[in-house]
Amino acid sequence: MKTLLLLLAVLCLAVASGLKRVTLTRHRSLRKLLRDRGQLSHFWKAHKLDMVQYREDCSAFTEASEPLINYLDMEYFGQISIGTPPQNFTVIFDTGSSNLWVPSVYCVSKACTQHARFQPSQSSTYQVVGTPFSIQYGTGSLTGIIGSDQVVVEGLTVSNQQFAESISEPGKAFVDAEFDGILGLAYPSLAVDGVTPVFDNMMAQNLVELPMFSIYMSSNPESSMGGELIFGGFDPSRFTGTLNWVPVTQQGYWQIQLDNIQVGGTVVFCADGCQAIVDTGTSLITGPTKDAKEMQSYIGATPVDGEYAVDCSNLSAMPDVTFTINGLPYTLSAQAYTLTEYVDGMAFCTSGFQGLDIPPPGGPLWILGDVFIRRFYAVFDRGNNRVGLAPAVP
Repeated sequence: MKTLLLLLAVLCLAVASGLKRVTLTRHRSLRKLLRDRGQLSHFWKAHKLDMVQYREDCSAFTEASEPLINYLDMEYFGQISIGTPPQNFTVIFDTGSSNLWVPSVYCVSKACTQHARFQPSQSSTYQVVGTPFSIQYGTGSLTGIIGSDQVVVEGLTVSNQQFAESISEPGKAFVDAEFDGILGLAYPSLAVDGVTPVFDNMMAQNLVELPMFSIYMSSNPESSMGGELIFGGFDPSRFTGTLNWVPVTQQGYWQIQLDNIQVGGTVVFCADGCQAIVDTGTSLITGPTKDAKEMQSYIGATPVDGEYAVDCSNLSAMPDVTFTINGLPYTLSAQAYTLTEYVDGMAFCTSGFQGLDIPPPGGPLWILGDVFIRRFYAVFDRGNNRVGLAPAVP
């Protein structure tokens, strides 16, 4: 698709009166919830693999936005509805996958019974498709069938959207999560069963002015607004400077090229370049296990109870970590790449890096998850197959 500069110039003038925006809310940290229950260590060990998404002076776009989840720290998630009358579900908006699924009323797994379940017989617009569905998220998996109905995402009504009705969610992967399902925002090539992703249908049904969406994640733990996911544009007030546009290198995940990774100003990883994905469905920053262990050593993190802990009083002395992308540095201070929880008035700090081996041909890959996105506003441009990044406003 050709660059949309001319269209954008028109939209900057025409869309101002039709602006629509919804803020995201933050909920109680799952990390804190599990620690209070004495389940954090078990959950972490069991689900490591699941921690697996124009012009800048235009001030208005046709927009709609929704919440997300961060599994083990700041949780961002939001509500969609399916069917007529609407049945509401809380979902992760995940740039690392491409399918929409929610639990089915026919599912009896513990994970399903503790969450909202879709009842097809209660929707006048539901259509049976019946194709079997199976998807694997690291150690978490589910099976079900495909159905079709209208899906509403903050006022945007997507007609004839195929989605998976989960009928089995074995194990504990989704039991303690505060979300019901997942809405994938990656490319169609990742979609199981060849289902057209929700955002592709938004574009095809002319529900968005521009073929892009953008994500802002608040880094302020005291803020009631957790963040903002905008369909159809981006918000320049959420970032500083201008967007650095980075070409997508492979249209599956939102995959880009890393020039290198520096620790304390010295290139340590990816000296000859490597591949990374920008993934809202991954809480941390992950890399190949060998590199991740080396990173923990560089920042002074030590394994404790299934996590890599750091001394909270030492953050100011820890090195910066810089990802060089398309020639520009994206630097994270220790305060940015560590996670801090307060338990009984005591600070508990952990590393925001984690090992995850993605085998060839898809991998190896670094995953720039929520730890990265909280510091850098991200725009996902399907029209030009590129990702825009800029420092986020705190």
